[in-house]
Amino acid sequence: MKIKSSLLRSKVAQRIFLLFIACALIPITAQAILGFIRVTQTLHDQGEERLHQMSKVMSDSIIERSKLMLTEMRILASSLISSSREKAYELSEESITDLQIRFQAMGIISEKGDYIPLLGSKQEKPKLDSDIREQILSGKTHIWTEYYPADQSRIFMCVPLVSELKNKEILIAEVSPNFLWFGTYGPETLSYRNEIFILDRSNKVLFSTLLTPLSFSENILNQLSHPHSNLFKWTYMRKKYLAGYRSVPFLTQELGENLKLVVIEPMDFVLEPVDQFKYIFLFIILSSFWLVLGLSVSQIRRSLIPLEKLKEGTERISNRDFDSRVQLVSHDEFEEVAKSFNTMASQLGRQFKTLTTMAEIDRTILSALDVDKIVNTVLTRMREVFPCKSVSMTLIDPQSGETAQTYTGEVIADKVKQMEKVIITPDDMTSLMNNPESLLIAVDDNLPQYLDPLARRGVKSFLILPIFLKQKLTGIITLGYIKSPKLDQNEMNHARQLADQVAVAFSNARLIEELNELNWGTLTALARTIDAKSSWTAGHSERSTKLALKIGKVMDLPQEELADLHRAGLLHDIGKLGIPGDIINKTGNLTKEEEELMRKHTILGARILEPIAAYSEVIPIVLQHHEHYDGTGYPDGLVGEDINLGARIFCVADTYDAVTSDRPYRKAFTIKRAIEFIKKGAGIQFDPNIVEAFLKTMKKEARK
Repeated sequence: MKIKSSLLRSKVAQRIFLLFIACALIPITAQAILGFIRVTQTLHDQGEERLHQMSKVMSDSIIERSKLMLTEMRILASSLISSSREKAYELSEESITDLQIRFQAMGIISEKGDYIPLLGSKQEKPKLDSDIREQILSGKTHIWTEYYPADQSRIFMCVPLVSELKNKEILIAEVSPNFLWFGTYGPETLSYRNEIFILDRSNKVLFSTLLTPLSFSENILNQLSHPHSNLFKWTYMRKKYLAGYRSVPFLTQELGENLKLVVIEPMDFVLEPVDQFKYIFLFIILSSFWLVLGLSVSQIRRSLIPLEKLKEGTERISNRDFDSRVQLVSHDEFEEVAKSFNTMASQLGRQFKTLTTMAEIDRTILSALDVDKIVNTVLTRMREVFPCKSVSMTLIDPQSGETAQTYTGEVIADKVKQMEKVIITPDDMTSLMNNPESLLIAVDDNLPQYLDPLARRGVKSFLILPIFLKQKLTGIITLGYIKSPKLDQNEMNHARQLADQVAVAFSNARLIEELNELNWGTLTALARTIDAKSSWTAGHSERSTKLALKIGKVMDLPQEELADLHRAGLLHDIGKLGIPGDIINKTGNLTKEEEELMRKHTILGARILEPIAAYSEVIPIVLQHHEHYDGTGYPDGLVGEDINLGARIFCVADTYDAVTSDRPYRKAFTIKRAIEFIKKGAGIQFDPNIVEAFLKTMKKEARK
């Protein structure tokens, strides 16, 4: 491209030229550098996040599989004890086939130290010192690893096997490493680009997918000493890796040990997209340079003064100054452009104001979840978009289809939402259905009755905007004018758009209302299902919930906490679904075993609700509603304010309803006796403050 020197004689031209070049190249170059850095960092962060998540998933999976195998061994130990009364220890073929997936070998170590094989070939049995053996026989389990440099290391599990017919014995099994590390499908579950290795407490490699021997520098060993998890870079065999490390708590609450899981990913894979990114940026920079250079020369060739004035006018518009005008007399096309520019500015000003107001109305009505707020917003804000005498909204009764309520808003905002009942005749309904977009009506002898509220205010012309919900007429927005309005197509489109947004807002409000009703109905039905397990507890959940809510209101609890208390009350005994009916309905005293099983209903209830994230605030109430203020309750023996507030409230309400209801093992208390029982339990079984609120509640109930 050839540039004439005369074009750059003007200082303005020089500034424009330099401005174009500077504004293009500097930001693009800076953007290229920053973008490259940002992309590199983002890719690195994504790689770290992948390794973090992968190490977490694998760690959790290893823990779950180890727990599964320990549970399986405990069950097997119990079955072996039962079967040993008749014959020697042995496993069925079906059990052997199933166990071989998870265990390489299994056997029993007798009290004398002899090894009795049950599964797999007889191998060198691991040594158990006397302390570990005594702890295992006392009921604890033991998991440990044995490192073999030249071969795959071995992993063992032990559980006690105590029989009345035999001496104290131990069930020992050698775990299948592939199942423990990867589950049923083995190492094939790993991505082709990832490698893993697992180390014991002494940083010896128990397992590795890398074929060559591993060596660790002091720096890497320091990284691996982090107590939980960490991310670090690692060079291995002259290749750079990004590594994610996580400590695996290998059932440390038993007699186990911590393992270390390291997942690595090649750094060149992590940053592979950056190489392509370099060429793309180079192409963009060069293309932008030539494009900007051409545009700058083209603009310099124009008349600079008119352009500068138009530029100033544009800047004023960009600052939302739509009232200023460009004054330009050039007797050429620029003057015509200036006139068009001024006309455009005037129209943009009106449209910007309209769109801004409409956007505010849209946000307000679409965020509203109740009909009253939607109606108030339309009545108070719609005149800002459409200058008119008055606005009304008519809501049709969904039950009758003919009766309706018309809300009117005057020019003064304080007088909004005046309501009158009106009738919509079949002819009116037909007319509205035949004109779904809009309908313009003037005052005459056949004026529809639903327009009377506006007609009495001097309105002579009406713009009707029907509102449809699921193809059914549910409402009407009416704009009233003194004279017949002259609305262009844009204004009509805006009016229809607002009406459609109101329809969406009504739909959202109704949906929320229906969902809320469905939610509480479902919870009530579930509560009745729980109570129906015993004829003695019918209605217990609903009655105790009502009392708990009354106590919560006396205590001025926020609405959110009352809602959680309501949900928890209906579901507090859901764990009893897992308790046998003969225990719940037993007429006599429960045995110690039956009482222990009965007490588990709080834990069962918490487990049932645990997958429901929305009930996270409900679970503590369900779990702790049998905790006592002095710490003698269950399941955790919590004391005082360590117990959830909702659980403390429900402890009182639940106890009161229980003692005032008949049970198979006793008759119901009188109200007076029940109140005295609650009062005596203050500071022992119940929170004294809640007992005080309970007594206030009962006084209020007595006055009704």
